[in-house]
Parts: sequence; C-alpha cells; structure tokens
Amino acid sequence: MTAPSPLAGVLLLCIDLQPAFLKVIHEADEVIKRCSFAIEAAAGLGIRVAFTEQLPRKLGGTAPELLALAPGADVHAKSTFSVFGDDGINDALRSLDIEHIILCGIETPVCIYQTALGALDANLQVTVLSDAIGARRPADAAICLGGLARAGIHLLPAETVFYALLHDAGHPFFKGYTQLVKKYT
Repeated sequence: MTAPSPLAGVLLLCIDLQPAFLKVIHEADEVIKRCSFAIEAAAGLGIRVAFTEQLPRKLGGTAPELLALAPGADVHAKSTFSVFGDDGINDALRSLDIEHIILCGIETPVCIYQTALGALDANLQVTVLSDAIGARRPADAAICLGGLARAGIHLLPAETVFYALLHDAGHPFFKGYTQLVKKYT
C-alpha cells in the first residue's frame, strides 16, 4: 500500500478571478500573473486546485487563461462572500480531506478575508499568498491583511510557500519549479 502524498491534504483555492471583477482591481495584470504562477506551481507539485466564482450567471466565469492552467479543476459557484458560507462548497471541501488551504484571488477585503477566517473556523491551516491577491483599494486590503495575521493566518509570497513545499533541491519538481520562477519574474 502506498502512503498518501504529504500534499494530498493541501488545496490551492483561487477565489473569484472573474474578468468582471478583475477590471476594477488595482494592478490586476500582476494579480493574474501571480495567480498563474501559483496555479502552475501547485499543479507541478500535484496539489489540488479549485476555483470559486461569485454569481457566475450574472458576472461571468473565471478568466479562461487561468482555468486552462488547471484542467479538470473543480469550479464552484457561490453567492456568499466566504467560501465556507456555502454548504455545497463546504461539503465538497470536507469530502477531499483538506487540512491546509492556500488562498489566492480577489477581493482581499471581502471574499479573501471572509474565506480565510472561515477556513480558520473550520480548523484548517490557512495561508494567503500575499502577492497573488488583489483589491480595488490597496489601503483597505492592508488593514484586512493585518487582521488576518493577528488571527493566526499565514501571509506569505507564493515563491516562499512553494519553495517550502518543495523542501529540497532534490525534489523531482525542483527544476520545473525554478523554470516557473524565471517565467513569472
């Protein structure tokens, strides 16, 4: 019997990366670039990737270029701001035996903030990729990130998180990962 991968309980959750929202996000191109990096890094490490979409019937779906980086990823529609406020998504996440959730996406003072706190309340480890999130007003985001840090949520850049998950230059994905770092620099 093969032991489960130590990353089997990790999920990269990409929140509401919909063009209708992205067009009003400060430095949206950089947010897309850093989320792309995170998605490709997670896929290379074998980490499960999922997307959420806020009211997709009204606001449209996730940016297609991001979905293309994680073929077969689950996509969850929601109307709640916290992912954990939606019973269907909650049930889906519970069925995956997730222990650690890594968040990227938008918008920091609303859905990222509420989802991070909801994950903490669900007894999950939570990491917010500090360089792969965005907001309409950066000052609001900074205040919310301070609150998340005080609540015990890890706020770290994507490269730091994925290097930590690699753990060693001997990892089979190390060379591929360093190529991603160069690609997204």
